[in-house]
Amino acid sequence: MRYWLFKSEPSSWSWDDQVAKGDGGQEWDGVRNYQARNVMREMAVGDRGFFYHSQSDKAVVGIVEVTAEAHPDSTDDSGKWACVDIKAVAPLPRPVTLAEIKDTPDLADMALVNNTRLSVQPVSPEAWARICAMGGLDDP
Repeated sequence: MRYWLFKSEPSSWSWDDQVAKGDGGQEWDGVRNYQARNVMREMAVGDRGFFYHSQSDKAVVGIVEVTAEAHPDSTDDSGKWACVDIKAVAPLPRPVTLAEIKDTPDLADMALVNNTRLSVQPVSPEAWARICAMGGLDDP
């Protein structure tokens, strides 16, 4: 299993919106960045990801699971953009803020710290475990 981070502005698509989709999940559509698209092409069904509220909250608020591998983005007429489907798994008992992540030395290499504009990014197993622990999840 690999780990990822999905960033969304809560005013556009929030954790609550993701949860409301239930087990059917939702396409992670509308991504128009080549690097993020290529990251999604690496994902496999069953991989886990952090759901991150950007802009106002700037915090990891939940955990999602990839339910469909990369496929054409239904919002793209050009055919060059891909997306995956994800479903909500669990909220973090305590959101983990970007400030906390930046203040944690062993998370300094995260893309979230070094490439804040990338909307979909890989997360190392060590960073995954650390953020889950910071958020109050003992066994993600």
